[in-house]
Amino acid sequence: MPVVSPPRSLFVALALVGAATPGMALAQETQVSSTEAPATFAYNYGEVETTRESAMGGALRAAGNGTTAPFLNPANIALTQVYHIEAMANVTPENGHQVYGGVVVDSTTNRLAGGVSVTGGFMDPSGLDRSWVDIRLALSFPITQSIFIGVGGRYLKLTEQGFGPFGDSKVSGGLKDPSGGRFSTVNLPTFDAGFTLKLGDLVHIGLSGQNLTFPDNGYLPTMAGGGIAVANEDFTIEADGVADFNSYDGPRARAMIGGEYLLVNHVPLRLGYRYDQGANSHQISGGVGYLAREFSVEGSVRRTLVGPDATMLFFGVSYFLESSGLTKTQQNF
Repeated sequence: MPVVSPPRSLFVALALVGAATPGMALAQETQVSSTEAPATFAYNYGEVETTRESAMGGALRAAGNGTTAPFLNPANIALTQVYHIEAMANVTPENGHQVYGGVVVDSTTNRLAGGVSVTGGFMDPSGLDRSWVDIRLALSFPITQSIFIGVGGRYLKLTEQGFGPFGDSKVSGGLKDPSGGRFSTVNLPTFDAGFTLKLGDLVHIGLSGQNLTFPDNGYLPTMAGGGIAVANEDFTIEADGVADFNSYDGPRARAMIGGEYLLVNHVPLRLGYRYDQGANSHQISGGVGYLAREFSVEGSVRRTLVGPDATMLFFGVSYFLESSGLTKTQQNF
């Protein structure tokens, strides 16, 4: 019986599929299923944002004290003497991005101030099905009344249970864990560092670097940024710039500006703007809250005007432990 050779077109088709496989897997990685947003944008570049930070467009690397400092610039923990405990939540309905957790900062009981946070989240449950746990420990020290330095350790464990265009396979699904599910895509420690300079009572200049072990991926992108702020107890305005080296195929910039005003000593009003070169996005943000002596309740929203569709909602509740009188202060040493 004669052997029938497969048609040449079959070999061409197989070659094209083989050549396309890496690109298709990459496309699955860089786009969420429910929107046209790049996965790095939907993931918010792995950043954890407080309500204050998000309302001001992310522009708080110079004046972001309290519970914001461990996430943006650890040097700022020592800017003010506080002992704050905050629970936070962040939801983006368009891509299923959700983050929940808490942060504690203490700059009252010792000159070496510190903060710790534990957050977890997930996104794109019908596509990438990404979930993660993010743990941070940050320390800050005031060298003088005008110069502050800080360093923060970070541990991220991230898993993706979703499948790519080839379904449940090693090509697009990842390696299976024999005990169930899949192995973590990221399971790494890294660190941040920051520096803040106060010029008089009003002007702050902050510099910070994030994920400085250079993991070289979009899950823990290495970023360098800085900001300049004019701030007092009732009013803040700040402008920041950030270079992101890993979220896209080359360095990309983000620029942001934000302001806040404390109305009648109890109601913080905030506005912000953010430009994202990588996603070609323009966003506007705002927030409001109620600030009492013992606690605060705050909310904010950031909305895309141009670029990938996203409405990010942020909520935070804080307790100010120093108001209870249970904590000793540096003057008691």
